Amino acid sequence: MLRECQEHGYFRGELCPICGDAGRFLMNDQELEQIGRTMAGALRHFPEKFGLTMDEQGFVNLRDFIAALKRQRERYHWIRPHHIIAIVETDPKGRYQVSNDLIRATYGHSLPLNLNLPTDNIPETLYYPTTPEEADILLETGLKPSDRKLVHLSKTYNDARNAGLVRTENPIILEIDTKKLIKDNGPLIQRAGRTVFLTQEVAPAYLRRAEQPEEQTEEIKAE
Repeated sequence: MLRECQEHGYFRGELCPICGDAGRFLMNDQELEQIGRTMAGALRHFPEKFGLTMDEQGFVNLRDFIAALKRQRERYHWIRPHHIIAIVETDPKGRYQVSNDLIRATYGHSLPLNLNLPTDNIPETLYYPTTPEEADILLETGLKPSDRKLVHLSKTYNDARNAGLVRTENPIILEIDTKKLIKDNGPLIQRAGRTVFLTQEVAPAYLRRAEQPEEQTEEIKAE
């Protein structure tokens, strides 16, 4: 459920997490999911299918995107810019960015782009999920893009594990020594979302198997 509190802005859920007010209804969970899927397709993979012009940093015109959404999904004729801005501002992973009258996805692209994302405040350690079958190969050869144009790294062990669960029931988490990588003038690391970082590749010298945090171990035992 997507709603707007008059005092505290957009939020997801039944009540404002700050004041408990029900706020103004914007869209239900099904609409939120369907529009989010359309945003992902148009802004990450195939803008041309929506008749959108994307610049080299991945931005498209916000009103053009809304017009394209209405053409593709007539049932969403009621969509206005504030609905899309609400989705962006409440996205838990920070997957999108609105700047003036432009919108883009900040990661997950299969298109060659120059995203020009921030490179400051990079954690000293980042994480990458893989399968048990691929772990030793990656430790030997390093990380390189596959279906995406850049390697996606996670902020914490748990973030990486959650991402890895999409592919396998028992993800192996690799740890990246980003402090040493940056010190050695390795490939640029960019902040893409609240928990996601991007880079061109990671050499084997900066990789190792991550140790499972104690709290994570206790959670799994409890399950």
